[in-house]
Amino acid sequence: MQCATPQLKMIRRLKPFSAVIFDMDGVIVDSEPRHERAFLEVWDEMGYRDRHGIDFADYYGRSDRALWLDFIDKHKPSQPLEELTEWKQNRLIKILRNDQPIFDGLPEVVQQCAARWPIAVASGSLHVVIDEVLAMKNLRQHFSAIVSVQDVAHGKPAPDVFLRAAELLGKRPEDCVVLEDSAAGVTAANAAGMQVIAITNTFPRERLGHATAVVETYDEIERLLFEK
Repeated sequence: MQCATPQLKMIRRLKPFSAVIFDMDGVIVDSEPRHERAFLEVWDEMGYRDRHGIDFADYYGRSDRALWLDFIDKHKPSQPLEELTEWKQNRLIKILRNDQPIFDGLPEVVQQCAARWPIAVASGSLHVVIDEVLAMKNLRQHFSAIVSVQDVAHGKPAPDVFLRAAELLGKRPEDCVVLEDSAAGVTAANAAGMQVIAITNTFPRERLGHATAVVETYDEIERLLFEK
């Protein structure tokens, strides 16, 4: 990580802001590989493990619904969308409960942000999964608003979840900073008119170049947010 500090110095400072919005998958919790594992376990039981035809990277930052709709269009399974969604969701929750994969350094960022600004979660996951994650490390207490893809008309890369989070926080979009890990999430934050810090937990730096700032560690996020 020796290159992190010099690269950070090359990034322009953030404009003044008064709220922080956290993506969940890939920012709060190391869940992307666990989402994949849950899908693969379900597909294995359905008989599609080696022939599902899905490239998971195409769906990072997007909702399960988007992936399932493409899967259904490709394979025409007998199960309806609602059953498939619940099947995978229950498998994911079981994996998350067992692994407790909150990123190191994330709880400290959450606590420091909550002590200074109102903060929210804006996620492509369902509320039941968000609740499960925020129960870890007692994170839920710090957030003033929680927005799921269930609460809006369109998931990322549309800006809906971020705009709804700003509304619940009582903030203008331009007064919010988003913490993201996916290209779709960065696109959504940009479309909402928000500044966005992207961390390379899921995508390499070059895939996140449309963010306001790209970092590799939570220490770098702290330096950007709390820089005077």
